[in-house]
Amino acid sequence: MEPPRCSLRGSWISRRRSTREGASDASTRDSWPTEKQIKNTARFMNHRVPAHRRYQPTEYEHAANCATHALWIIPSILGSSNLYFLSDDDWETISAWIYGLGLCGLFVVSTVFHTISWKKSHLRTVEHCLHMSDRMVIYFFIAASYAPWLNLRELGPWASHMRWLVWIMASVGTIYVFFFHERYKLVELLCYVVMGFFPALVILSMDAAFSLPLARALSARP
Repeated sequence: MEPPRCSLRGSWISRRRSTREGASDASTRDSWPTEKQIKNTARFMNHRVPAHRRYQPTEYEHAANCATHALWIIPSILGSSNLYFLSDDDWETISAWIYGLGLCGLFVVSTVFHTISWKKSHLRTVEHCLHMSDRMVIYFFIAASYAPWLNLRELGPWASHMRWLVWIMASVGTIYVFFFHERYKLVELLCYVVMGFFPALVILSMDAAFSLPLARALSARP
């Protein structure tokens, strides 16, 4: 007796579907990282932590943090010294000092913090204070990096106010880190972004003749 065609077609479809599912499962298993790959990745980077907790770097990350920050201490000192000796007036000297201290302080504080965090992690209080200092110095570095531009360029009426406002913003950021360190990381990120971009708004009050060297060159043409 010949079996019904619907039964044959149904069994053929079910076999084909199971074959596809088996192949899909096999390809999925092949795409999964192996235990060896997971261990190798864990050597270089730990898993993400919740927003209210501090990330703990691996040994490789500690070494990289120390090396990449310490590498720039000597060039920062040499560059800052060069700016100081090339200064022609009081404003240039002051700007060179401010920028140099901000730049050197950033790399020195970060290097000390990462070194203590790596080799002396049992000093919890010292590490915590240095971690806060590492975050605070970023605000002052941003303010110091704007000092030459705000002090030495013709930036319009806004610049005279921004010269002091940028340091007020750095002080507010420092106070925020002191009271809310590692508590609201997204807010801290937004503070850095605002601190980095807000002083640049003084370009809106610049005279076109002093806005860019190209503008000055174009205005000098007959």
